[in-house]
Amino acid sequence: MIKNYWNKGTRQKRNVIIGAIILVLLLFFLRDDYQPVLLFLRKFIFLLLLGGLFLWFMLSRFRNALSAGKRVLILLGIVLVFGVLWFFGWKLELYQYMQTYNVYKNLNIEELDELPLTQNERIQPFNNIVTMAYESVGETQEVSLPQLVRVDSTNQWTMAVQPAKEYNWQRMNDNTEELFTVESTSPFPRFSKENRIPITFSIGESLAFSRNTYNAVVQRFNILQLFTLEPSDVFYMKNDEDKWVQVVSLIKWKGFFFPYPTYGGVMVIDAGEHNLSDYVERVTIGKGTYIPPSEIKNHPYLTRQNTLAEEISRLEAQSLQFLGGFTDPLPWNVKTAVKIPDLPEDQNQQPYVTDFDFTGMKTNAYNGLYHWFGLEPIGDERTSLAFSVMIPADGSEKLYYYNHAARKEGMAGVSAMPLKVIESRKEYDWSANKPVEFRPFIKKIAGRKRMFVIGTIAAVKEDSKKFDGAATPDLALVDAEYRDVIWIDAKHPSRWTSTILNQLGETWKASERLTDDDLYPNRLKTDVPRDTIILVDSIQKAKPVEVVLDSVE
Repeated sequence: MIKNYWNKGTRQKRNVIIGAIILVLLLFFLRDDYQPVLLFLRKFIFLLLLGGLFLWFMLSRFRNALSAGKRVLILLGIVLVFGVLWFFGWKLELYQYMQTYNVYKNLNIEELDELPLTQNERIQPFNNIVTMAYESVGETQEVSLPQLVRVDSTNQWTMAVQPAKEYNWQRMNDNTEELFTVESTSPFPRFSKENRIPITFSIGESLAFSRNTYNAVVQRFNILQLFTLEPSDVFYMKNDEDKWVQVVSLIKWKGFFFPYPTYGGVMVIDAGEHNLSDYVERVTIGKGTYIPPSEIKNHPYLTRQNTLAEEISRLEAQSLQFLGGFTDPLPWNVKTAVKIPDLPEDQNQQPYVTDFDFTGMKTNAYNGLYHWFGLEPIGDERTSLAFSVMIPADGSEKLYYYNHAARKEGMAGVSAMPLKVIESRKEYDWSANKPVEFRPFIKKIAGRKRMFVIGTIAAVKEDSKKFDGAATPDLALVDAEYRDVIWIDAKHPSRWTSTILNQLGETWKASERLTDDDLYPNRLKTDVPRDTIILVDSIQKAKPVEVVLDSVE
């Protein structure tokens, strides 16, 4: 058709050339718009080729068929085959089953002999941070999703103050000019001047057209990367020059048969204002510096950091269902198959970014941020803790897990915790308060490492679907082994161990046959306990009277 039009004359040739130039320019400048189509082809290339070959074969048989009845049977056969593929592939999730198995086969898995300790426990849940951030911005502004990252050796929630999506003029004209950064260990997150960082980014998650983070990053991809990479979560952190940067986590698709997502490195976007040269760069070659996974180790600010997309870590954690073999997750086996428990009333599901300390353990795992999962048996009624999974949050190709089930520790899982907390405080109005985000709290107490799960009590309005931020949230610790609930003071973390010992010390002592030295290993026998008050009798001054308080440290 085009050849016949070309041969008609000079005018037609000119039109074809102009049309071809316009088409090439559109393909170049609009690649961020059609990239999802290229990703779709990449993700389902095996099924598309298989289905295409089958359809081509059946249609050729259809054209050669002489009778109408045979043609009808061929058409019914095509519909039947594609219906079966849909039922087993999507309805029964067998495609995802094979994809998850590919993830498992390509994981670097290490089983731990003991649990690591936790440190720098965060106080506020995710949605409380979001609510309090919105209490501190104007009408035409919004905040990006908070991310827990390491900033200046402390763990902080960082988020950008950016033009709201409802105001299109601001999205096209304004910059992102401020960051919120608040310490995660503080029970009183402050969004005042000290925690508001003036910084200008011409690229933002809510900005429009070429200034949108997704669009700018995709424009930076080369031809091959357009088929294999996609932008994911966005983080704000300091680089090695102590300058604030925008770090975009990338997902890379690997494999031909049932492709699966892996960590694809990051795209780092520097701060800067919107101007003409910035505009030309964005619309032509995009913005950002690509750092592949192999080069992350050369950038200290990206190591032991949180840059891994949760979509990847969830799939990696779920792949542990194949520890018992390829067929173990099937309905007639499920001896060791596990699931990620998602709590219906919790608005922030696993993973929970947690700071772990592996000091003294027989592993080369670093101390820092990890994505933590508490996996449970696959059945809905089973709520025991089967595995604790720790995935390095900086994208390191490693997965660490501790097998609670194999050690027959009999610990309660995350999905069992809300009812235990509710049961411990019947006087609460639990229609207006919800125990949320149960994350690990592991400390060495009374002679050994003990695992607790720490949850925050978040307030929620009756007609609201989101939690409302609390200045001083109530915290509950649940002993995963003994199932007892310990209520702790969010304002005094240094007293948490004393509170635990005061409530459970005698129980542990009787149940595990512990001694006072086991409970209080750091207290010398010659020391006078700090909670012992020496009173002097006014009559017999030479004989002191000791009054020992119940509380201990």
